[in-house]
Amino acid sequence: MSGLLLAQGITMQFGSLTAVTDVDLEINAGEVVGLTGRSGAGKSLLTQILAGLQEPDSGQIFFDGQQLDSPFPGRQLGISLMHQHPRLFNQLDITTNIFLGQELKRVFFGRKTNLTNQPKMHKEARRLLGLLDVTFPTLLEKVGNLSSESRQLVSIAQGMASPAKLRLVDDPTVQLAVSYQSRMLSLINQWRQAGTAVLFSSLNLDHLFAVADRIIVLREGELVANLRTDETNREEIVSAMVGVGASQRRTPVIWAMDSYYQAKKQAETLKHSQLLLEQDLATQGNVNNQLLDELSKQVQALDKVNLALQDAQRRLLTEREMERKHLARELHDDTIQDLLSLNYQLEGITSLAQNKDALAEIVGEVEDARFHIRQLASNVRRICSDLRPPTIDSFGLGAALESYIQNWQQQAHIEVKLTLGDNLGRLTEAIELSVFRIVQEGLNNIRKHAGATQVEISLSDKSPRLLQLTIADNGKGLDEDFDLSTMSQSGHYGLLGISERVALLGGRISFRNQFPRGLVVRAEIPHPRSLVE
Repeated sequence: MSGLLLAQGITMQFGSLTAVTDVDLEINAGEVVGLTGRSGAGKSLLTQILAGLQEPDSGQIFFDGQQLDSPFPGRQLGISLMHQHPRLFNQLDITTNIFLGQELKRVFFGRKTNLTNQPKMHKEARRLLGLLDVTFPTLLEKVGNLSSESRQLVSIAQGMASPAKLRLVDDPTVQLAVSYQSRMLSLINQWRQAGTAVLFSSLNLDHLFAVADRIIVLREGELVANLRTDETNREEIVSAMVGVGASQRRTPVIWAMDSYYQAKKQAETLKHSQLLLEQDLATQGNVNNQLLDELSKQVQALDKVNLALQDAQRRLLTEREMERKHLARELHDDTIQDLLSLNYQLEGITSLAQNKDALAEIVGEVEDARFHIRQLASNVRRICSDLRPPTIDSFGLGAALESYIQNWQQQAHIEVKLTLGDNLGRLTEAIELSVFRIVQEGLNNIRKHAGATQVEISLSDKSPRLLQLTIADNGKGLDEDFDLSTMSQSGHYGLLGISERVALLGGRISFRNQFPRGLVVRAEIPHPRSLVE
């Protein structure tokens, strides 16, 4: 038995309704497992069972090598639970709620007493809330007087108050602002790095892909998917959630043209509406089911429309890269070597000609030929570098970008500032080459159309699984009626090609004019975390 927590055959019924059916689950120390599923799938019930608050009808739970009999004291064993909806006492103050049932006691002469150590609890409460970047004027405020968001933050601090080997996080971020959501994700990463296991339940797939090592999906109480995060995508997770084409190959990201962005915006709007409606328990069931049914229809429609187009585009880009790679190797290994051999041969002819008085003019011609041959070899090397930079295979993306930009500046007479993140390491070949092509196409587009004199490029890790690439220039920017889907009709393929590459990597891209002039292109590209750590 290798996992920190092992659940086998967990089943629980309410009358004739089976809420959780034969769930098998394993969580290892230092692993973050994402848990998702539509409303009513059984996520919260499963977390409560694993925390010892609910007793299943059948199944076994092992924790840290010990078989547990439900209900069990999860907090004492090292299992903490952060509830989706705060379970606080409105008439008690902030500190008391945080340490309710786990109060800190005074110690006299090395012996713990039953006297509550209120100053120490206040100090520890401030520290816990500080980890969430939240402060209150006074910790003596009754939680009944706090906003919903503040109550949720107190509830999260309550779940953090006791040390834990396993933290069960039941989607407490729904009611939080974006800044607090980001802080929560950062804490989950810190727990993972410290060796603490985390089960993170959420409907926000961006959150799960940012921090989870695996994602499991519940549908109608059954565990229908258990996927490595680096080996899946959002469409596959959504398919498992709603039960659409789970066994079929899904498109990794839907087409990056205007129709894709409109569909994506609609899907995001539906998801946002769903999260808001979850707070209204009176309408939660029917409306959420309607929203997810609509999302399921959109996924099916988008798959049907885009599958052929996506496959064709992916095949086209792959074949083009293979052709470039083959041509670069052929030119470098054959053509350049032949030219250099010819140059050495001409050097021998020059040496022989210098011994004859009448051949001074021939020597001059031969020297001129040697010069042109060297120039030709240099040009062929440049072509090879443009087709596939050899630096990227040997030294990585950062070195390849620095080398390319240095040469590009000299040719284009445009100043370029490149900023690389401190933690940027080696990525997969596909990602490194695609990012290089995006920068290459972006700079070429600037030279042809922007009329810029300065360019700033930055590449860094926005999160453990997300690269952020920004290309900003001081040129004329985009027209107000800019439409990506019509770019090819006017013969402009640069921005369209960049969008396609980002979409095929599973990323997102935005175009924004900046003040007083210029364009900012920002792409966010997911990547396997294990290759950069």
